[in-house]
Amino acid sequence: MRRCEGIARKRARQAEPPAPSLTGFCWRVGALVLALAGLLAADTVKTPGLQKQVEILRDRWGVPHIYASTVHDLFFAQGYITAKDRLFQIDLWRRAGTGKLAQVLGPAAIERDRLARSVNFRGDWNAEWSAYGPDAKAIVTAFVEGINAYIKGLDGRLPAEFEIAGYAPGAWAPEDCLSRVAGLTMTGNLTREVTHAQDIQRLGLERAAHLMRLEPAIPVEVPKGLDLASITGDILAAYRQTVGPVRLTTEQGSNNWVVDGTMTATGRPLLANDPHRPVQLPSLRKTVHLVGPGWDAIGSGEPGLPGIALGHNENVAFGFTIVGIDQQDLYVETVNPDHPDEYRYRGAWKKFETERQKLEVKGRGAETVTLRYTVHGPVIHEDAAHHRAYALRWVGSEPGTAGYMAGIALARASDWKEFRAAMSRYRVPSENLVYADTKGNIGWQVGGLTPIREGWSGLLPVPGEDGRYEWKGYRKSGELPFEFNPPRHYIATSNNNILPPGYSIPLGYDGWALPFRVGRVREMLSTGKKFDVEDFERMQQDITSLPARRFQQALKKWHPEPGSRAAQVVDEILSWDAVLRADSRPALIYELWMSKIPAAMAAESASRGDLESLLRTLETEPSGPALEKSLEATLEQLDRQFGTDKAAWQWGKVHQLTLAHPLGKREFQLGPVARPGDANTVNATSGGNLRQTNGASWREILDVGDWDRSVMTNVPGESGDPASKHYGDLLQDWANGRYHPMPFSRKAVEAAMEERILLQP
Repeated sequence: MRRCEGIARKRARQAEPPAPSLTGFCWRVGALVLALAGLLAADTVKTPGLQKQVEILRDRWGVPHIYASTVHDLFFAQGYITAKDRLFQIDLWRRAGTGKLAQVLGPAAIERDRLARSVNFRGDWNAEWSAYGPDAKAIVTAFVEGINAYIKGLDGRLPAEFEIAGYAPGAWAPEDCLSRVAGLTMTGNLTREVTHAQDIQRLGLERAAHLMRLEPAIPVEVPKGLDLASITGDILAAYRQTVGPVRLTTEQGSNNWVVDGTMTATGRPLLANDPHRPVQLPSLRKTVHLVGPGWDAIGSGEPGLPGIALGHNENVAFGFTIVGIDQQDLYVETVNPDHPDEYRYRGAWKKFETERQKLEVKGRGAETVTLRYTVHGPVIHEDAAHHRAYALRWVGSEPGTAGYMAGIALARASDWKEFRAAMSRYRVPSENLVYADTKGNIGWQVGGLTPIREGWSGLLPVPGEDGRYEWKGYRKSGELPFEFNPPRHYIATSNNNILPPGYSIPLGYDGWALPFRVGRVREMLSTGKKFDVEDFERMQQDITSLPARRFQQALKKWHPEPGSRAAQVVDEILSWDAVLRADSRPALIYELWMSKIPAAMAAESASRGDLESLLRTLETEPSGPALEKSLEATLEQLDRQFGTDKAAWQWGKVHQLTLAHPLGKREFQLGPVARPGDANTVNATSGGNLRQTNGASWREILDVGDWDRSVMTNVPGESGDPASKHYGDLLQDWANGRYHPMPFSRKAVEAAMEERILLQP
């Protein structure tokens, strides 16, 4: 308990806003003076399992730069330092991915564990490992050896999180890194299929099809033999326990863009990327610099995986956003009422494939769970009363589909040809990757395993019994969209529809984000100026709202009584610049008003949160009564919450981010911090109840060819240890739109060095 109290006191000190960070020349000289004075003595650690000595230089922002003489030692050291910084986080992730959470969380996690086990890989492990590259298994094995070496070196002296949680971390196996749950969380097709079916039942086919906003537009047809009444919300119960309610809407996504040298002040390409996920504590991403034989790459990745998923090496830079490839289908299977171990397929009864596995459950001991499979995949739900089972077919059953493992190949690409070859290994999740190299080239390549469906769309669940709705294999990676050195001189994606004009291969229809973020990025890139790193920083922090501009135009058609409070508010909104600053009063009114309009309109779009449908309605239909009613409710709420002091009406007083630790301990919590923007600004700050829960926790801006001028940020810090200075040291800078250098050359790394660790065999 004393240790936890000490951590709490330290956390309180760290929560204070830091002094402005030194950048550029000042921090380089300051750190170099310390190094020359011999004040940064090495911390030497005996580490059995290494082949040779490894040097780790940690910079002042907590990023480890690893220098190794062998590839084995490079990834051994990455595993070691990851465990040192994030052991509790990666242990929870490992348990979630392998179906072992009930061992520490108890019976509440049994169903989650069952589904996690059922969706994991069950095929040929030789094919699985080779799909990631010839040395992937050796790299992953070295990585987990490093994790296990750190755990063993603790000798029972557990980090505080384990003491509080009451359990010890388990040993890792290489296969633990190949869990399919991480990839499953990044694909939302299953959820959308169920939602579409329920909308058709509730609204009718025509109205429901309108709400789908399909791109490209196609007729929506209910699959022959599908009973829409069989599609209920219960189907997703276990799925949501495992992955959460995943839907790629306007509130989830990422941004990336790249420009060639004709658009920059230096004549070199610039690349920006800010992938969006839940903003969590610790961060969902871990930054690392890997230097060894065949490796010199810096960037970030999933903490529980070796290598990096985005960043740069000596020659090539890359960054990703999710793309809407439809990688899942839900099959409704007919169960034999007389023999419930059978289901109907192609006119005959076929036995479910069944696995019984032991599950350790806290407080109960070992229990047995039954996993069932059809020819289509794992059964995720059963309706015994109606003799139905629901099976998920998804690409994760194929070799090489563990999320983000393709980064092992991408990080070593030296040119466009090698980059595209590495992208052939990028299968899950489906991504847009933008590219730039030191020769001045820029490019874009879609990656993701893409099912071939002949004669059906994949928009709705399908009956599994007659065999007409089967996948016919997968598209070749070379068939997926790409660009290289386009004449517009830039490429930008924000999860929007990226299909080139005339592109005929169906990747998906309903997985695209609304085009507001990418529209604003394109607007800023089209100014004709010569960009530099600082310009890209401002672009990533941009909080101009294109939906707010459209709302202003629609609002001009409404004329409330002159002199009324409503008229005053309308005038204020119309004179506003549509920038969602944290201290803005009109931004607060706009956001709260927009949240109340759907209910006032009693529009079907209210049930789906479809902003585009709402804006179209306001633009094309008389909406005065709904605007008046919703504005009245808005002002009543603001009066109650903030009183008559209109200066207190600020968007950031409602729109805030609080980072809670997985253990729920308040002494480990960070924030709240006031946030600008919303789901549809480039600086995306989305979440429920007007608060932020999702957004860009990791950002990079890469000066291609002069790598030491690149910048980044990772919120709230690089460490998951509440006692570490790097637990929350980047939160205030991130909240204020500030970045830190991303040193790459040995000279720059040494100038930024804060700690030197020598791992010795």
